Order: sequence, then C-alpha cells, then structure tokens
Amino acid sequence: MVAYAGFIISEFGLWMAMLVYAYEQGGAATAGLVGAAQQLPSAVVALSVAALVERSSPVVVLLGGYAVHALGAGATAVLILTDSSSWFVYLGAIVTQMAMSTTRPSQSALIPAITTEAEQLLATNVALGWVYNLGLLLSGIGVGVALEFGNPGHAYAGAALLAGGALLLQSPLRRLKLGARVVEGEGAGGESVADLVRVWRDRPTRLLVGLLGAEHLVVGALHLLFVVMAVDVLRAGEEWAGYLNTSYGAGSLVLAAVAGVLVGKRLGPVIALTAFVLGAALSAAVLPNLPTVVVVIAIVGGCRALFDIAVRVLLQRAVPPDRIAAAFGAAEGLSMLGLAVGSLLVPVLEVAGGPPTAIIGTAVVLPLLVLAAFRLLLRIDEHARVPVVEISLLRQISLFRVLPGEGIEALAHSLERVTFAQGDALMREGEPGDHYYAIAEGSVEVTQHDRFIRTLGRADGLGEIALLRSVPRTATAVASSPVTAYRLDRESFLTAVTGHSPTLESAHRVVHEHEERDARRDTAPPS
Repeated sequence: MVAYAGFIISEFGLWMAMLVYAYEQGGAATAGLVGAAQQLPSAVVALSVAALVERSSPVVVLLGGYAVHALGAGATAVLILTDSSSWFVYLGAIVTQMAMSTTRPSQSALIPAITTEAEQLLATNVALGWVYNLGLLLSGIGVGVALEFGNPGHAYAGAALLAGGALLLQSPLRRLKLGARVVEGEGAGGESVADLVRVWRDRPTRLLVGLLGAEHLVVGALHLLFVVMAVDVLRAGEEWAGYLNTSYGAGSLVLAAVAGVLVGKRLGPVIALTAFVLGAALSAAVLPNLPTVVVVIAIVGGCRALFDIAVRVLLQRAVPPDRIAAAFGAAEGLSMLGLAVGSLLVPVLEVAGGPPTAIIGTAVVLPLLVLAAFRLLLRIDEHARVPVVEISLLRQISLFRVLPGEGIEALAHSLERVTFAQGDALMREGEPGDHYYAIAEGSVEVTQHDRFIRTLGRADGLGEIALLRSVPRTATAVASSPVTAYRLDRESFLTAVTGHSPTLESAHRVVHEHEERDARRDTAPPS
C-alpha cells in the first residue's frame, strides 16, 4: 500500500509535469499531441496486461512495470534538466506512461494471492481506496511545489524516486512462487466482441456509455486547460497548474461525499443539472482572477463527480443484469479514448480563438450533448427500475446503514427476492456460506449446537460471519413462519463491504458482537 501511494502521486504528477513541459515547448498544440501520444499506447498496454498476467506472474509484471517506470522517469528527468532534444523527452514520457499502465491490473491480480484471510483482503482494498484519494490530492501539491522552485525535470526526478522506492518495497515479493494461471475458454474474445455489439445496438445503453465517454473527454481537456489557465489566463506561473488540479480534486471529494441524496431519486434531471452547472462554472474560468478560478474549478470537480455517479447509477438501473459487465467494459474503453481526444481538443480550439475559446468550447461539450438527448434521457430515467423497497430494507439493517447512496443502490439491484415456507431452512450449521439474507417479512429461529439463540424478523440480516471470516455456517436458521427475504450473493456482499471503510467497520463490529455472545453462551452453565 505504501508503494501504491508512491505510484499514485508519481502517476498524476508526471502527467501534469509533462503537459507543462510540452506547453513550454510548443503551446497547447504540442501539449495536446503529447498527451494523446501518452494515452493511446498506454491504453493498448493496459488491455494487454490482463493476458500477460495470466500467462506469466503478477509479481513479474508488477516489478517490471515499476522498474521501467522508475528508469523512464529518471531518464526523462535527466533529459529535461540537461536541455536535451524535446523529442527524446517525449519518447521517455511515453515509455514511462506505458509502464505505469501495468501497475493496477497486476496489483489487482496479486493482492488476493498475498493476503492470508478474507478480513485482510477486505481491509487492504478499503485502504487502497483511501490511498488513491490522498495520492490524487498530494500529487497536485507536489507538482505545484516542484514547478514553483524548479521545473518539470525536478517533478520527474521526484517521481522517479517515488517509483524507485516503490520497486524496493515490492522487491521481496520475488520470493513468492506465483506461477502463471491456466487460461481457459478460446471463445472469450468472440463473446466480448458480441457483448460490445449488443451494447452499441441498444440506444439507451449507447447514450449512457457515450455520456461517460464525453465526460472523460472533458476530463482530458481539463488537465491541459489547467496549464493554459495558469500560464496564459491568470499569469500566475506554471506551478498553479498543479494547484488548480488540487482544487479540482478537492471539489470532487467533497461533492461525491454527499451523493447519498441521489438514492432512489430520478437521475435524469440530476445529470442535466450537473452538466449545465459544470459548463457555467468552467465558462467563468475565462476571468483573469485567481480566487474566482480556484473556486469555479472546485465546482467543476464536484459537478463532474456527481455527473459520473448519476450516469453510472442510471446505467445500472437501465441495463439488463446480463449486459451490465459489457456496458461498463465499453464505458471504460470509451473513457480512455475520451481522455486522448480531450487532449487534442484544447489545441484545436485555442488555434481557432485563443484560451477563452478553448475554455468555453470545453465547457459546452456536456451541456450540448445532454440538451440534444434530453428527451431520451428522461425516458430512460422514467422507465428505469428504482429498487425502492430493497433500498428501504437495506437502510434499516445496521450493517449497511452507513453505506454511501450509490453503493446502497447498486447493492439493492443485486438482491434476489426469495420465499421460505414455515419449517424451511435458510442455512444449516457447518454448511459452506455463499449468501447473505435480509429478512423482509416473517420470523426466523436461529439455533447453534441444537440450542435456541434468538428470533430474527424484519430488517434483520444473517449469514455475514461465514462470508467475512471464510468459515462454514456457524448456526442454523429455520423459518418459524412464512418468510420473504432478499438474498445477496457472496461476491456482491464482499464488494459492497470492501468498498467503504465505515461499512467494513460496521460489519466487523456486528460479527464481533455475535462471536462474543456465542462465547458467553458456550461458557455459561445450562439453565
């Protein structure tokens, strides 16, 4: 996790530093081309890494990626600091960016192999989420300081040190004997292509996936616009490109934290409102006033975060369950393409009319798309299934009470309604645990070692101990009356709990209370 923190700071810091360097060399046109040149090959590498991990070892891929990352950043730093040819600098930046695209896929494959228990795996994934957010903020500050007291070469040198430190921290993993995994299913590629074709042919899905791609086009343009604003609009110095990125990240974190208000609500108006407010706020960045720009960039970051959450939740609501994975896969691919196109959009607009045109042109992208598709968007929203009953039930269960809004709605979509007649067993002691149950109606008697423990009713849950501890069922649960419950599969349960630290703490607290009661019951004299 410490290595990953260094990677995140290095990744975003290098991206901003290279945009500043390219802007110094040839303005927005050069910076846009260099940004696209870094993104497109890296996208190809990222798509290929999964197969590479399958055929070799995640340790080999991870360490190799960190090594090339550190060497590429160090070499690029030397080239910048010695005033070498900019073409060699750009080549170093592209190689470094390609190396960085190997880290997340290989790390995702490695973490389950090096954690020894389910609890550790859950805690690790939660911590990585916090590390990512913190690293995003620190990278903007770090680049700002490096540019204020030095130049992009110093930012690259600092990133090389971080990557080298990450490599040293990860090097003991070489002792792990993790071989290649067997790749099965020759037709997987064909099935993926067929899934993408079905996504494209479905008009509502195509619109929502397209909005996510357009959002990332704006994000790609914003990174370059931060440089344009800092140097040409505000005349504040190139270091402010990093500080504006920090303001943008802070706004994203603040407004994303209040996204719970979207739960169970119609999202079409929210998507339209955030798109128009984002456009208006970004348009105000043409004003050559530093405090104003810092504030409006924070608003842009917050609106972008809410827009992203609202579109993704609506996509979950509107797409059939068997197509959700394909839809989000298409969205990821289109998002990477959008980042590259956004880098190219800014120089084209700046050539047409200078920095104000580039800022305004980027600002109107999302509002115009939403306006053109507004009727279809409202129709999708109107017909999309909102799991109000399931959300209400989950909100009453103590384990999920602190789960963020978008998380609880995604979880509600994963619930499966099941019924049990009186006398039916929901689970039996000693059996493998593969589901969690939330009781909506009826009562359930729980026994352990043939002794009665408690009666459960509406808004009670059961099954979390086996899922969190990776142990067989610790008790038997039998319906004492007709029962209606909602069943949640193991993967969806662990994903929901893993993704939010307070929910994970709540889950562990519930399990700990159960285990303490069981221990007291086992040591108490029989009555």
